[in-house]
Amino acid sequence: MVSKKKAGSLLLAAFLGGNLLLSTQAVNAQSSPHQAQTYPKQELRAAWIASVTNIDWPSKPGLSISQQKEEFMRYLDEQKAMNMNAVVMQIKPTADAFYPSQYGLWSKYLTGVQGKDPGYDPLSFMVEEAHKRNMEFHAWFNPYRITMPLGKTADLSDLANLPADHPARLHPDWVVPYGQQLYFNPGIPKAQKFIIDGIMEVVKNYDIDAVHMDDYFYPYKIAGVPFPDQATYETYGSSRFSNIEDWRRDNVNQLVKHLNESIKSEKSYVKFGISPFGVWRNKAVDPTGSDTAAGQTNYDDLYADTRTWINNGYIDYIAPQIYWNIGLPVADYAKLLDWWAKEVKDKPVQLYVGQADYKINTITNGVSNWLNPEEMPNQLQLNRTYDEFKGSMHFSAKDLRKNPLGIADRLKNDIYKYPSLVPSMPWIDNQAPKPPILHGISYINDTVSFVIEKHNKHSDATAYAVYRFEGNKKGSIDDASHMLTTVYSQNQRYLYTDQTAEAGKTYTYVVTALDRTHNESKPSKSVKVKTK
Repeated sequence: MVSKKKAGSLLLAAFLGGNLLLSTQAVNAQSSPHQAQTYPKQELRAAWIASVTNIDWPSKPGLSISQQKEEFMRYLDEQKAMNMNAVVMQIKPTADAFYPSQYGLWSKYLTGVQGKDPGYDPLSFMVEEAHKRNMEFHAWFNPYRITMPLGKTADLSDLANLPADHPARLHPDWVVPYGQQLYFNPGIPKAQKFIIDGIMEVVKNYDIDAVHMDDYFYPYKIAGVPFPDQATYETYGSSRFSNIEDWRRDNVNQLVKHLNESIKSEKSYVKFGISPFGVWRNKAVDPTGSDTAAGQTNYDDLYADTRTWINNGYIDYIAPQIYWNIGLPVADYAKLLDWWAKEVKDKPVQLYVGQADYKINTITNGVSNWLNPEEMPNQLQLNRTYDEFKGSMHFSAKDLRKNPLGIADRLKNDIYKYPSLVPSMPWIDNQAPKPPILHGISYINDTVSFVIEKHNKHSDATAYAVYRFEGNKKGSIDDASHMLTTVYSQNQRYLYTDQTAEAGKTYTYVVTALDRTHNESKPSKSVKVKTK
């Protein structure tokens, strides 16, 4: 994930290619009319919580356990209040870990010292808190990055600055310096296996809902500085590939393919998704690419062949970081959205969109569209005009908290006004649970309460969607405006309370059961109550 600190230098430099200048006149910040919202019943809504350099959480290293927990729960509560239903948490930012691991040391972003035990298991805590709020937990890994920029050109001698038991020091032959950073070499099979095994440790030991990766595969290219893997290519790839670029792409493809196979073999319901850079290839280079002029692209520079992943079912979702505004000549949000929608059409891969909330209310390289308070709402509404669009991921949690140009208020009060269900993935599971049983409804102390009971003790229901209708008849549960909330429960019975019911009215409630992959049951038999 490209951090806010790098936004000006990395993201824009990437698509400008260092030789295309923009002026304020290139794209004007036009105000647009407020559009009537559509409210989809199924839509993933998530925010990234970045831990690298303490971008989002923890706010700084060395906080007490209670401070760390309070900060994280506040993020979840803020996002739940916006009717978000998932969180994407960075748990392995730099070959480290936010959990006890055999494949990495404790992250320095927790305590300030790499390898120092924070005194609790943050990952276990975070997953539990997300599920309490019926939010999916997507565990975000950076596969190859070992260090952040060191302030000088990196070399292997920098390994000496890592703790003695750091995996990179134990396996220096897996390490490659590039620019100011150290990376695991994607072309070394043992390194690839180590990365996969490290991720599978989390899949096996924690109740996560998805494995997530962002745009950091082979590093963003530095002009005039080749990635130093020629010897690795000659050892592992030259007999199979006639050029080093195809070999690099295959290295990433194999990582993605084998990781997906490993995840599904261990826990078939755990999803695997990737959030790549927003441009696969430019149309000028490949006629099937997007009508863009990006200076760097997934295929040609990061060696991330997203099309291969989609066409071969290596991933369950793709969330391209379309971090540009509508109408930008070199990378038009509208054109890229259309291109990605066509990429996933009729494929067993869901399209989510990475949204650039961090750019709201900024001017970058003379582009002022992000000063328009309707830019992000227009993007989100445009998303919903595509059947292929299944949700958004917002970067990042801290930026939403800042509420630039009122975007968090717009999400809460308008765009995400009603709850939504995470879209199901029928290629993983298409069997819905049986509807639950409702009983014991009452209205006491301004609160409606009733018991939700699983259909039977073998039901695989893990959550419920609660619908409320005014009057004596139930309406359509396809109308998101009738969904009050979703609640998480694996118990046989769950006591539901509704404190928003108004006195002097008659209400009809129905509830549906949701399984782990969000297949929704038929509605329960209705229960009615008249408030006094």
